[in-house]
Order: sequence, then C-alpha cells, then structure tokens
Amino acid sequence: MINGSSKEDSINHYKLNKMKTKLILTLSGLMFATSVLQAQSADCATKAALAYDDAKAQRYDAAYEPLMEVKEECPTYSLATFQYLDRAIKHKMESASGAEKNALIEENIQLMNDRLKHFPDKTNAAEVQGEIAWLKYDNGIGTKEEQFQAFDAAYKADPESFTSPKRIYAYFSLLVDLQDEGEKSLEDVFENYEEVISKIEEEENDLANVLAPLLEKQDAGEELTSKEKTLASNSQINLEAYSKVKSSVNGKLGQRADCENLIPLYNKDFEEKKNDVAWLKISSERLSAKDCTEDPIFYKLSVALHEAEPSAKSALYLGQLAEAEGNSSEAMKYFNESAELEDNPADKARVYMKIADNYRKSGSFGQARTYYRRSLEAKPSNGRAYLHIANMIGQSANNCGETTFDKRAVYWLAANYAAKAGSVDPSLSGVANESVAAYKGRAPQKSDIFQEGKQGETVSIGCWIGESVKVPAL
Repeated sequence: MINGSSKEDSINHYKLNKMKTKLILTLSGLMFATSVLQAQSADCATKAALAYDDAKAQRYDAAYEPLMEVKEECPTYSLATFQYLDRAIKHKMESASGAEKNALIEENIQLMNDRLKHFPDKTNAAEVQGEIAWLKYDNGIGTKEEQFQAFDAAYKADPESFTSPKRIYAYFSLLVDLQDEGEKSLEDVFENYEEVISKIEEEENDLANVLAPLLEKQDAGEELTSKEKTLASNSQINLEAYSKVKSSVNGKLGQRADCENLIPLYNKDFEEKKNDVAWLKISSERLSAKDCTEDPIFYKLSVALHEAEPSAKSALYLGQLAEAEGNSSEAMKYFNESAELEDNPADKARVYMKIADNYRKSGSFGQARTYYRRSLEAKPSNGRAYLHIANMIGQSANNCGETTFDKRAVYWLAANYAAKAGSVDPSLSGVANESVAAYKGRAPQKSDIFQEGKQGETVSIGCWIGESVKVPAL
C-alpha cells in the first residue's frame, strides 16, 4: 500500500516528466521550423541572386520564372524582386497579344498590388494606382467608366504625383467621351478641364523656374556645366511634352467651351443660382476665360459676384466690362485691383498680361514691359510676355541708339527675348524661331561687326529699353 506522501511524489514526478517532454518537443519543433526557414531563406537567396543576375543582363525570359518563385515563396525578401519582375513582365508583354497579353497585364497589376502590400513604405500608392489605370486604358481593359474612375482615384489620391502627360490627357479624354455618350454632364467636363489645365500649368511653371536661370546664364555668355546642360535639356523636353498635351486637351474640349454653349447654360441657371457665390465664381471665370464678355449674362454674373463677395476675380470681370465699353482708365483701375488681390500665380499672370497689353497698345512700352515682367514673375512659362517685349524692343530700334550700328544692335536684344519665348513655351517655338531669324537679319552682320571693330563688346541701349547687349564674336 502506498502512503499519501509517496503517492503525491509519484504524481509530481509524472507531471515533471510530462512538462519536460512537452518542452523537448516544443524546442525540437522550433529548431526544425528554424532550420526549415533557414533552408527556405537560403534557397530564396540563391534563386534571387541567379534571377537578379539574369534580369540585370536583360535576360528577362530566363529571369521570369525564378523571380515569380521568389515572389511567391519569399515576398518580403527584397524590393528588387518586384522591380525586376515588373521589367520581365513588361518585356513579355511586348511580344504577346490577345488572351496571353491580357493575362500578363493582370499579372502586372497583381504584382504592383503585392508590392504595395509587402513594401508599403517604399511604394507610392498613388503611382501604383496611376500605372494600373494606364494599363487598363492603354489596353482597353474594362469600360470607359471603369477606366476613368481608375484615373480619378489615382489623381485624387495624390495630385502632386499625377504628373505624366499621357495620363493627364487620358484622364480628361475619357471624361469627354463619357459626356458625348450621355454618361457625364457638360459641367463635369468643365470642372475636370479646369483641374487638368491648372495641373499642366503648374508643372510648366516648375520646369520654367528651373530653366529660366540657366537661360540667363547662357545669355550672359557663361558656359553651362555638364549637369546644367542636362538639366536644361530635360526641362525643355518636358516643357515640350506638356505643351503638346495642353494643346490636345484644348482640342478635345473643342467647341464644348465656346460662347454658344456657355451662354445658354448660364442664362438658364442664373435666376436659380444668382445667390450661390461658388456658382457665380465658376460661371464668371469660364465666360471670362473664353472672352464671352459681350453678352448681358456676363454683366449680370459680374455685378452679382462683386456685390456678394468682392474679390480679385470680380474686379477682373468689372475691368473687362469697362474695357468693352471703351473706358480704359476704369478698366486699368479694376485690373490693378484684381492683380493685387489675386493669390493664384497663373491668374495673376493673366491679369498682368491684360494690363501690359493695354500699355503696349497705347505706346507706353516701358510701362508695358514692367507688367510683362510681373506676369513672368508669376508664371515663368509665359512665353508670350517675352514675345511682346521682343516686339516692342524691335519696334524701338531706330529710336534707341546714337549710331546706325547701335540702333541695329537693338535687334540682337529683341532676338534674345524671342528665343526665351520658345524656350519656356515650346508651343511658341515656331513663331519664336521666325522672330529670332527676322531680328538677327536686321542686326549688324559679320562685315559690319568687323568694320566697326566691336566684336565681343557690350552695347548699351538707351531710351525706355535701358539694357545692354553683347556683340557676337567673329
């Protein structure tokens, strides 16, 4: 017979042995799992290394399968897996068609979503959305509504990163197509147009701000560094791209934004919405932008807006009304008020252009240049301001020099301004290049420079111009 103490010892001994057994099994399991993970990690590292080497050498067909295996087995191993696999899939898409290509597109979309899932800190979600939207649009996947919604989501997720000219155009083009099909309203098109154009002009200004000081350095006769040359070249290439897409967007909008469509639209809604300040602002701005200022509806909108909320815009519209009535002094007063109140750089530049144009037409070239320069300060990509300055300088050649040589030297300065116009706004490159050629044709030629012995010298230009120009070296 076992006494109580011996029985309790036996039970405790049994429990202790059971705990030891569990611990041994747990440790064994952990060691086994660790060894499996280590083996798996080593296997992934080996596969990845070989696949990365093939991808680096652009042997994408060989890299594709191993990269897919690494992505599936070790998705968090390295971001490089996703980057190389993206290249490999796109390479396969180039020679694919039909169902095969569609399958690869879906695979590429899944790859981007997986990258966002496993490397969220190293992936721009808005860029992923934009790329997916482009893949669907470029390959006709889904309905136009679905494609538009994909671009709309990408834009609204991060407008700052939505900079691709082709995506910007696709975004707007799809909406116009949907409006043509009766799925969207004309108002939807106008709202999107304003956002898209504003985005394009924002990008143009950023590029022009980079380019302007480099052009100034060149004009001063200084040599650009290799890095600066690349920066200038890239800025001009991108400005050209945005210039083309702006032209395409305006072409796509077409007659939808003509006075014939806008005036009936706002006449119809005026009584119902005349106390809606937001509506008054939008309506007035669209009519103003399209120069639909002679119709009575523009007067009604402008007065209602100025009474409800005096602002830069309402002052601009009243200035336009005064200008249309031939009251130039009243118009200039309102335009200056508008420019001072305006916060939006692009709109401020437009108002300054109006003021400058009025001074130019009245022959006050010095005043006009002051306001053209203010317009350029607000919007560096405003090439038309440079063209107008060039034109005024060219017109003043006979009045701004003592000698015949100095008078003709004025055309070099005019040519410099015309060249800047084409550089900051590629859409003007044709007329700018023609102007440069014409001005240089009127400037002193090599024989004149040689005869005067002024090569490399600086000619000071008097009268309202008050600038100087360097004589080209022979």
